[in-house]
Amino acid sequence: MNMKVHIFSLDGKPFEEIELPPVFDTELRPDVIKRAVLAAQTARLQPWGADVMAGKRTSAETWGKGFGVSRTRRVKGTRYPAAGMGAFSPHTVGGRRAHPPKVEKVLRERINRKERRLAIRSAIAATKEKKLISSRGHVVDGVVGIPVIVTDEFEKLRKASDVRDVIKKLGLWGDIERVKESKRIRAGRGKVRGRRYKEAVGPLLVVNEDGGIVRGARNFPGVEVVKVSELDVETLAPGGKPGRLTLWTKGAIQKLTEGVFS
Repeated sequence: MNMKVHIFSLDGKPFEEIELPPVFDTELRPDVIKRAVLAAQTARLQPWGADVMAGKRTSAETWGKGFGVSRTRRVKGTRYPAAGMGAFSPHTVGGRRAHPPKVEKVLRERINRKERRLAIRSAIAATKEKKLISSRGHVVDGVVGIPVIVTDEFEKLRKASDVRDVIKKLGLWGDIERVKESKRIRAGRGKVRGRRYKEAVGPLLVVNEDGGIVRGARNFPGVEVVKVSELDVETLAPGGKPGRLTLWTKGAIQKLTEGVFS
């Protein structure tokens, strides 16, 4: 049964009522959503592996018996110190890797087309479940309504100050503050590989057309703006966990009514 919800003006006040599209009645399937997210993530991986002859192109030979050292292959000309540098054998200093990455390793998680479309519909339906949204860590206290639907005038806001005022009136600013406070330095080697910082995921703004909102909201931490026609599971359910706090424009909801994901 389709539920009716309010459409809010830029002042944060309800002025119209609309019936949610049938896609919001889709059964929640966290298992399918997780598979779809893994399929999207692994599709970006590039298989790679070591040369089959890596570490084997050497003239190293064993010294044989009678030298008081193990009979492993040693690089010529490195007799001293430490009785020479080992080669070829995986267990020696300077030897090859025992089990290098293999090109033939299966990296991709594959998913059927119908399952992927079911995952998108299920992830969209999860955006109206307040309990799920709260379990993801989003701040839902003070939000005018879930799902949050705003007029199409929101898509034309180009200034960050105007976008901030509307977001505050709709009650979403608390979640952006949470994201801002969550920024921290990553543990491990990722710090020197271009991913020094980690940050929580913030609200998702789904629009029908970009009239300037992408420019107006691009500097808010954790906020992501996407056209409804370009929605995917990974955006709706980051990490494979459904229930992202989402703001929809009226045009985006009407696009869903037309059955863009049916």
